Amino acid sequence: MPADDTAPAPGGSVPTPSVLDHRTGWIFQPGRLRRGIRGGAPVGIALRNRAGDAVRRPPAARGTAGGPSAPRRPRGGGVRRMYEQARRAWDRPLTAYYLILGSSLLITVLGLVMVYSASMIKALELSLPASYFFRKQFLAAAIGTGLLLLASRMPGKLHRALSYPLLVGAVFLMTLVQIPGIGHEVNGNQNWIYLGGPFQLQPSEFGKLALILWGADLLARKQDRRLLTQWKHMLVPLVPVAFLLLGLIMLGGDMGTAIILTAILFGLLWLAGAPTRLFAGVLAVAGLVGFVLIKTNENRMSRLSCIGAIDLGPQGECWQAVHGIYALASGGWFGSGLGASVEKWGQLPEPHTDFIFAIAGEELGLAGTLSVLALFAALGYAGIRVAGRTEDPFVRYAAGGVTTWITAQAVVNIGAVLGLLPIAGVPLPLFSYGGSALLPTMFAIGLLIAFAREDPAARAALAMRRPGVRWKTMRRRVKKRPSGER
Repeated sequence: MPADDTAPAPGGSVPTPSVLDHRTGWIFQPGRLRRGIRGGAPVGIALRNRAGDAVRRPPAARGTAGGPSAPRRPRGGGVRRMYEQARRAWDRPLTAYYLILGSSLLITVLGLVMVYSASMIKALELSLPASYFFRKQFLAAAIGTGLLLLASRMPGKLHRALSYPLLVGAVFLMTLVQIPGIGHEVNGNQNWIYLGGPFQLQPSEFGKLALILWGADLLARKQDRRLLTQWKHMLVPLVPVAFLLLGLIMLGGDMGTAIILTAILFGLLWLAGAPTRLFAGVLAVAGLVGFVLIKTNENRMSRLSCIGAIDLGPQGECWQAVHGIYALASGGWFGSGLGASVEKWGQLPEPHTDFIFAIAGEELGLAGTLSVLALFAALGYAGIRVAGRTEDPFVRYAAGGVTTWITAQAVVNIGAVLGLLPIAGVPLPLFSYGGSALLPTMFAIGLLIAFAREDPAARAALAMRRPGVRWKTMRRRVKKRPSGER
């Protein structure tokens, strides 16, 4: 209630009303001069305690010696402010969610455009409609979108329960591939199963996803029991199962998929905290096995000898690698335009699958290729961020495994096109033609989206964006005060 209604004003004899705050015991008396609000409090407010002693809050002076000066702007002006705003936006809870969703969507859409452009001539050579490969890829992208949405809405327990049936199914299908009459050979690798009509399946692509989910669940359960400090629990049964998958893949001669599966295994062991000497030993064994497999196969030896080649070779063994460089070199800064590639007219083998990045460089130029690289970098960063900020061990292992898979496969594919790595025959994730590669990859992207949504801060931010919640939470609401308060 009001108190000391006749208290004199600080600078004169005109009485001004004062208010007693019963919570703090202070008497608030507005000053004679109220020039505005500074620092969250009115300028010139006088405070009185119950004994009647006045306590003056010093006004904020502008450049005066007696009062604090206004905060100075940091050096750099607008650039500094823009940097701070960008840093705050980058650290927001939903950054990883939007990066995963946006970058994967852009890569897939751009991949559909490039598949149509790069496959038209190949389809006409086979007496097929020009949009034949594009229609198949579009159908796979539509099914993959459904898998992505399903995976992004599934709870973590269902992801973990799905790991064992997926692993058993992948091993079963990869075994069927080696049976004569069921498995079919494509480009020297027997790793396909025909489903009837124009549809075929490559089970080894689903083996990557199966190893990630099953390995993440296995390591998470062992971490909960504090067993990962022992080597035998870290390696068994993860490494034997991974070697089983690698053996089935190598029976079909698919060296590229074996490299990606090995990278996934190393990524899971790294996240589990395996010591460096363990990596050195496993890498030495893998290198020895790889050397023997390459040395005993002429096709693999020719691929290894074409690293950095600028000449076709005496028998044209480096034809694909050299013409990939030709395609990139003729693109210039902004490319020759969509559909205007020259190398896809029979010069460059596999222009819509393994070497689609070369066609993108020829038609979109350096700007297009750098854009694709930036999208993959953003996707990789978002995956690492999801794996690094979670407290759930299963989410950390699964997100790290998916990120390792996508980034390692992108590096191997792009490195081969640039002539920096041997041609491994692996597609560019989400970009190259191939439904068997697109479907499990889009499901894995759905996993990353689900993990990004499960972050507590991201969940709260998404809850604020629901209809009827955003405006109520973002709008400042002032509670109705009693009549005696100001």
